[in-house]
Amino acid sequence: MRPPESWRRARATLVIAAIIAVAWTIAAALGINDYFAIGGGFIPARASGLGVDFPAAPVFLTPLTATFVHAGFVHLAFNLLILLFCGRAVENILGPAALVVLFVTGAYAAAAAQYLVGPQDVTPMVGASGAISAIIGTYAILFGRNRVKIANPKLALWVNALWLAAAWVALQLLIGLTLGDGVERIAYAAHIGGFLSGLLLAKPLLIFRYRKA
Repeated sequence: MRPPESWRRARATLVIAAIIAVAWTIAAALGINDYFAIGGGFIPARASGLGVDFPAAPVFLTPLTATFVHAGFVHLAFNLLILLFCGRAVENILGPAALVVLFVTGAYAAAAAQYLVGPQDVTPMVGASGAISAIIGTYAILFGRNRVKIANPKLALWVNALWLAAAWVALQLLIGLTLGDGVERIAYAAHIGGFLSGLLLAKPLLIFRYRKA
């Protein structure tokens, strides 16, 4: 399947991208990006019961609020580029409601995965990468091409999807190094968790979308 190129049916993608961009711009203009990261980022230790003595979003909302906080302009721009590219194609096929479901589910799946590998970690997880990973996962299932020499086409599709996941994590690593965050600050588990949720939701969302066709 070839990815569609229409922006008319990508309104949810554009709205999400606009909200993310505006949130970062306001925080950057006011010089409160660090406060946003602490108050709105997902901190695994908070989910484990750690109390905080500063104003912060309710812990159950932080997987979502974290998607509107970014480490810098490069981090923001890269995430928006991937969101617009993959989100437009996915939304054209599955519709705006499915795109929102993928984004929100990806955000929580990313947070859950990050929590599992470090439930006492006090480092805020920020950025929309985990949520976007879910959209990339669905994109891989919908538009992945069989470039792997495997007789079973379904297995080949999944192998291709996993290659895309590895490339996405590698690109995030490069962004982290560019920003000076270091390898240890990259939320690998979050990216993988979000991506897997997108892989698993792709077919159910497709079936639901065209259930009356």
